[in-house]
Amino acid sequence: MMLEKEEVQLKKELLTYMEKMKNTPGNEIAVLHKIQEVYGYVPRKIAMEVSRLMEIPLAKIYGIITFYHHFKLQKPGKNQIQVCMGTACYLRGGADIIRDIEDIIGVGVNSTGEDGMFSLEIVRCVGCCGLAPVMVINAKTYANVQRDELARILGEYSKAAEEVKA
Repeated sequence: MMLEKEEVQLKKELLTYMEKMKNTPGNEIAVLHKIQEVYGYVPRKIAMEVSRLMEIPLAKIYGIITFYHHFKLQKPGKNQIQVCMGTACYLRGGADIIRDIEDIIGVGVNSTGEDGMFSLEIVRCVGCCGLAPVMVINAKTYANVQRDELARILGEYSKAAEEVKA
């Protein structure tokens, strides 16, 4: 029995960028950033097709993706929550904040909820150590986060999603 190769159609924006970068030394990271910009993460089928078209070993692509925490292999939620666990944030309760967020939204670290509303990840430092603990939701930074504020903050994102649906 022969397996049929699934046809993968890359978006034109990505194809144009790949053509531009094809002969640039060290182009792998730039192309992966573009994939994530276009798709929101690096889908397996897209990575395989890019590997084929750009003649980059798939193992090299996955080596880069798994080395740098910026790249995502799973589609993130509509609301991406990042909790800093750098030294200052960790010492000021970052781990407690993560546990509380998991309880509130029902999503574990490095996961996306079944409804696609939230994803949660730990980051090492967001550069706001004097404002610890810090979390970032959809590029909005929350400083000096208090555990008793979490339900209200996260509720704002749930409420906004409900308003969009209505």
